[in-house]
Amino acid sequence: MTAHTRTGRRHGVARTLSKLGVASRTVAAGWVLDGRVALNGRIVRDPEFPVLQGSDQVTVDGRPVTASERVYLLLNKPRGLVTTAADEQGRDTVYRCFDGAGLPWLAPVGRLDKASEGLLLFSNDPEWAAHLTDPVTGPEKTYRVQINTRPAPALLSALVTGTDQAGEHLAARSARLLQTGEKNAWLEIVLAEGRNRHIRRLLEAQGVAVLRLLRVAIGGLALGDLPKGQWRRLAASDLAKVRP
Repeated sequence: MTAHTRTGRRHGVARTLSKLGVASRTVAAGWVLDGRVALNGRIVRDPEFPVLQGSDQVTVDGRPVTASERVYLLLNKPRGLVTTAADEQGRDTVYRCFDGAGLPWLAPVGRLDKASEGLLLFSNDPEWAAHLTDPVTGPEKTYRVQINTRPAPALLSALVTGTDQAGEHLAARSARLLQTGEKNAWLEIVLAEGRNRHIRRLLEAQGVAVLRLLRVAIGGLALGDLPKGQWRRLAASDLAKVRP
């Protein structure tokens, strides 16, 4: 009896490999298309071919695949690195920070753009990552943002009220002034969800430019004094700080 006709919980073979924490879904799909993946001893070339969990045996290059140990990391992302595994333009990526560490495959949980810094999480646990990035269930994200002006109180209110751009409503959960200089200031901005370039677009709509942007917390998990470019494993007490 094949996996097509049996009943039970099934996922496509590429998704199954991703859920086991051995590769991203895209990479796993490439393995399938290259003929490197077998199901119960037979090569499959369809990334969506269903796998019956707990029954079917999946192998890659002839080696059985089992669930990887779940790994959760916090990185203090430096400015100038892109959040991707491989960049088509040849730019340095955040994975440079893990060189020589001997870590399993890990995916970034959310993103920080090239010019942004601070707290960036990685894991090979896709369900945990999905919770953190879900706009409804995910925890708040806290940022410190240096802007090119001394803000009037109306600016902070405008950030919370938000703006509509390209069919999206961009708004901050909260915004407060941290300190001012002669020609610039630091704000703390909290987002309930993070859209592409969310804070930069929100401030640009008010005619304000971002000089620096650092993510300092996700939920109750703070970046702390971890040096730039360094990473650490998350303990159980850390994971509890980002649970719903």
